[in-house]
Amino acid sequence: MKPLLFRISGYDKSQQQDSDVDRRGSCVRSLMLQLYHFHVNAVAMADKPSANWLLLIHQIPPKPDYLRVKIWRRMQRVGAVAVKNSVYVLPKNEETLEDFQWVLGEIMAGGGDGSICEAGFVEGLSDSNIETIFRSARDADYSAIAEEARELGLALPALGRKLEPEQRSRLEADVTRLRRRLSEVVKIDFFDSLGRQSAEGLVATLEARLHPDTSTGSNAAPLNSEYRRRVWVTRKGIHVDRMASAWLIKRFIDPDGKFKFVPARGYQPEKDEIRFDMFEAEFTHEGDLCTFEVLLQRLKLEDTALRPIAEIVHDIDLKDGKFGRSETPGIERLITGICTVHKDDEARLARALALFDDLHGSFARRSR
Repeated sequence: MKPLLFRISGYDKSQQQDSDVDRRGSCVRSLMLQLYHFHVNAVAMADKPSANWLLLIHQIPPKPDYLRVKIWRRMQRVGAVAVKNSVYVLPKNEETLEDFQWVLGEIMAGGGDGSICEAGFVEGLSDSNIETIFRSARDADYSAIAEEARELGLALPALGRKLEPEQRSRLEADVTRLRRRLSEVVKIDFFDSLGRQSAEGLVATLEARLHPDTSTGSNAAPLNSEYRRRVWVTRKGIHVDRMASAWLIKRFIDPDGKFKFVPARGYQPEKDEIRFDMFEAEFTHEGDLCTFEVLLQRLKLEDTALRPIAEIVHDIDLKDGKFGRSETPGIERLITGICTVHKDDEARLARALALFDDLHGSFARRSR
């Protein structure tokens, strides 16, 4: 296995006695050299990597048994992922440093050793590799939440039927717990995983069904004239749902509209901007519908050739195989190719417009 090569600087635990620091420091250095064979380069390099990460390197004693499980749970709670055995990583900021310091305190209180380092990776794993590990971990969390939300949705009665008080109380408690769990995952979703949109939509739909009076009319779309000549805002790094939704907007809703690609976190919309497929957007996932399907439904777009496109986009985006159209694998490969070759969102959009134009033309001819 190719070793990881990174540059580190440590955080001093100066409050401890010198002898204790020397003993622990020696143990950690030995652990790094003997177990992981990490090459630490203290000499300035021409292409010095930026220290974007925090590492917590630890050694936990075999006894007591519960300590290892306890620390693993703590790592899960703060959102850390493992890059090697007993080496955990978080993106570097003040909050994540504090999280690691708390975990390290628990490790040392239990008789273990550890060190927190700033790190920039040089060989082996790259920053993008680590970001992918984070996204995969959070996608798994969102998938579990989405699955539970679907199961709770099956327990809700059909529209027009009332819940019994006891059943309502139980479901409200379950949905509140699920919302709290979702909020916890969002807090540690450092790189905006794709699964968030689906989980958010499913939980929001459960809340709306439990409290219909407070949500009546909230999803009603304004008149189509209000969508003309607007700026449509979505997250950077567009993929199938945002590509297809942008095509739909450009071809059927707002031909003169402009698109703006922004970071997923912390963006405040300006006047005349409409957000789509992002957190708190005007158009985003609702329940088990992707953004493309939501646009079709709320704007009442009745072109028959749009329905099979919606089914293809749904299955690629949500990965649930709901429709299983034969065209889906081929379109997914094309989307993957576009995203692999083109990193710029404007370039991706240009390719997507041509792709979905041709796909729409194919389905339109079939429906004649």
